[in-house]
Amino acid sequence: MKCVDDFRLQLGSEEVVPIMIGGMGVDISTPQLALEAVRLGGIGHLSDAMMMDTADRYFGKHFTRDKTRANMASMNTMDKSNVRFNLGMLAEATRMHVSGAMEAKRGHGLLFINLMEKLTMNASRETMQTRMVAALDAGIDGITLAAGLNQNSFHLIQDHPRFRDAKLGIVVSSARALQIFIRRNAKLQRLPDYVIVEGPLAGGHLGFGMDWAKFDLKTIMDEVQAYLKKENLDIPLIAAGGIFTGTDAVDFLENGASAVQVATRFTISRESGLPEAAKQAYLSAMEEDIEVNMQSPTGYPMRMLKNTPAIGQGIRPNCEAYGYLLENGKCEYIDAYEQAVKLVADRDKTAVNDRICLCTHMRNYDVWTCGHNTYRLKDTTRRLEDGSYLLPSAEHIFKDYQFSKDQKILLPE
Repeated sequence: MKCVDDFRLQLGSEEVVPIMIGGMGVDISTPQLALEAVRLGGIGHLSDAMMMDTADRYFGKHFTRDKTRANMASMNTMDKSNVRFNLGMLAEATRMHVSGAMEAKRGHGLLFINLMEKLTMNASRETMQTRMVAALDAGIDGITLAAGLNQNSFHLIQDHPRFRDAKLGIVVSSARALQIFIRRNAKLQRLPDYVIVEGPLAGGHLGFGMDWAKFDLKTIMDEVQAYLKKENLDIPLIAAGGIFTGTDAVDFLENGASAVQVATRFTISRESGLPEAAKQAYLSAMEEDIEVNMQSPTGYPMRMLKNTPAIGQGIRPNCEAYGYLLENGKCEYIDAYEQAVKLVADRDKTAVNDRICLCTHMRNYDVWTCGHNTYRLKDTTRRLEDGSYLLPSAEHIFKDYQFSKDQKILLPE
């Protein structure tokens, strides 16, 4: 019986352990977590979700405060069309975060950054280009384009000197999505270096509708492989979503995947950026505590714990400070908030039940997004005398994926 360590992922001249830790925002995928994957010979992701706020916390900067001051004029209105990000500050925040992690990099693995198209930031093209260019300038090994089809993202960096040097990958949930991307970018003569095929059991936002349960990762992988074979394209495929054990990973590796992307088990690692209380909530969760809903203002279904603190809150939109999801001055949460305010005499008692203010609540770690198998996390560690659960190290989890067999999970000491 094989284990994950019997396989290797080849990306150009680089050969790595075929384990990739997904990019979880906001700063759940800390540099410390990502760099453990790199040290152990795999691939770790930083997340660029709310990068300016993350840089404030890591480097003592004041990007968020300065953005708030620059956009005070829109504070008392729900029209946020004039809220803007300072592109120089955005680039500086990205460069600081990426270069700091790259300088701390040890081992033979690769450090990537996850860039989400849905962070429209009231100027989707300009801000996306700024984030990509800054990450490349700071020396990132690779960029994964997620949360959207990213049809034009390669075009935004085609003139960058590292356009053909850095590893560039995309996340898709269907063969059709990959086909559209390949066709759209054909003139660039630049294929993705890897494609992450994400199934319906993944955490956070899903690339499916509310009929997600009709789909399964293995079938999607087969369809994507068939498309690549038909087009005579050799692109490594990375299976993602619901891969909970090393044996699960081997099943995909033996059936054509070049690697697996995993995340759920690392949310409760000591290196994860989640607060202790959230980690314990994940560990205590039962299967019935997990749901897919339409609470996200992005329009995508999102998987989370039912008791996530953000649900039902009616906080005032804080786009002046954040505003990462604004598009043409609007956001679905703003619309829902405006409707909710009309129903109460006291604005402080406003409750928005069908949407959450994703920026503010993600910043405060009050959106407990999770993978489908989160309820199994309690089986990966030990319960302590006080009723809490022992938090394993990222190294322990990584090596369990790498060396385990026969669906066994090694518990931490």
